Amino acid sequence: MAEKKKKHVGGQAVIEGVMMRSAEYVSVAVRKPDGKIVLKRDPFQSLTKRIKILGWPFFRGGITLIESMVLGIKALNFSADVAITEEEKKGTQKKPKKKKKQEDSKNSNWMMMITVVLALGLGIGLFFYLPLVLTDLTGVKGGVLFNLIDGGIRLIFFLMYLFLISLWKEIRRIFEYHGAEHKSIFAYEHEQPLTIKGVQSFTTHHPRCGTSFLLVVMLVSICVFILLGRPETIQDRLIRFLFIPVIGGISYEIIRLADKKIGRFIAKTLVAPGLWLQRITTKEPDESQLEVALVALKSALDIEVDPQVEFVSSP
Repeated sequence: MAEKKKKHVGGQAVIEGVMMRSAEYVSVAVRKPDGKIVLKRDPFQSLTKRIKILGWPFFRGGITLIESMVLGIKALNFSADVAITEEEKKGTQKKPKKKKKQEDSKNSNWMMMITVVLALGLGIGLFFYLPLVLTDLTGVKGGVLFNLIDGGIRLIFFLMYLFLISLWKEIRRIFEYHGAEHKSIFAYEHEQPLTIKGVQSFTTHHPRCGTSFLLVVMLVSICVFILLGRPETIQDRLIRFLFIPVIGGISYEIIRLADKKIGRFIAKTLVAPGLWLQRITTKEPDESQLEVALVALKSALDIEVDPQVEFVSSP
């Protein structure tokens, strides 16, 4: 277990399931409507490992962010497909199975591309462009005050977004799987048995959570944009967008510092608000949800899972 503890593991909650990612594999475990667990595992090697320069500090954060988004959307698409009831699948399966599988694969790729573009557009528009427009309306001219107001509006939008989606019943289920993901990873990092009993005592709040990362991004962006001054032209605003990978890279290094002795106090201070925010984005999971998270984690770590789990291959 000591050797495997060196592996860095991350995850994401999906629809009725969990995606886990290690340095070698990406595994998605999903609970079917009939109660069985479906597992899909794909080999994975990050660009930060394949291209040396991309693994350097401040470079790796942006790459990891993009990879996580793409892998997360793929996992969500898979979980959504599994979550469809068997009756619905039978009702739509009129074409020959082989032909339908090929068409589904093409449609899935197109849907993923469209989803990525829409997600990026919505994120940039809602959390970067709209706050700029609203701050312009205040008439503030000073660069520092302008960026503090802009950052404050962006932060309010982010908190409102999380609060509103937390009221959605289906999202609460995902937040419960989010908690199961965190508990499982904590147990692994503390070398505890990867069993339901072994993970139950751990908290659902993890410092490397995506929620903490996004909040750190919000705070770091305020500091970076203050250095850039007040945007006066369209070019100035475009330059801000070009700095997004830089902000992501700095934020990623801060999150990583939270696990190290050097700079731990500063990093933990910045990460602390993200841990508080996880009171919204994580909920206490039940045993069935913990079971799904453990299946995904074991698979990503190449540990044997329950033979009753249904394995599926990628199209």
